[in-house]
Amino acid sequence: MISSCSLIPKKQEVEVITKAIERTIIQPVMPREIDLKDPYWYVVSDKNIDEFLSRVEKDQGQVVFFAMSVPDYELMAYNMQELKRYINELKEVVVYYKKVTTPQNKLENKESKRPSVGIFSPKDGNE
Repeated sequence: MISSCSLIPKKQEVEVITKAIERTIIQPVMPREIDLKDPYWYVVSDKNIDEFLSRVEKDQGQVVFFAMSVPDYELMAYNMQELKRYINELKEVVVYYKKVTTPQNKLENKESKRPSVGIFSPKDGNE
């Protein structure tokens, strides 16, 4: 029988090394603040409609306007508050993730002497 040592593989020792790799996370630029313009609101009733129509025709050249009922106006105000709430919550999420992904050395140079995991020993002098 012809055989060689290559049929029986030798066991090789594998060394596993754990090495922390710092990733660079690019922070997006925050969008510019919104620039809202103030519309002019007219309150028109049956008592001032003639004056309103003559003023609009004089200022704009023609009479075209949009009307909204009081319940619809309240609904629009509610929708604006919902948009404001949603945008503020999204902003908080963006600021949170920006804070947790910024390298520690770019944050405050104030480092805590407390361990991040485990029980803090009062005999170390840091309470």
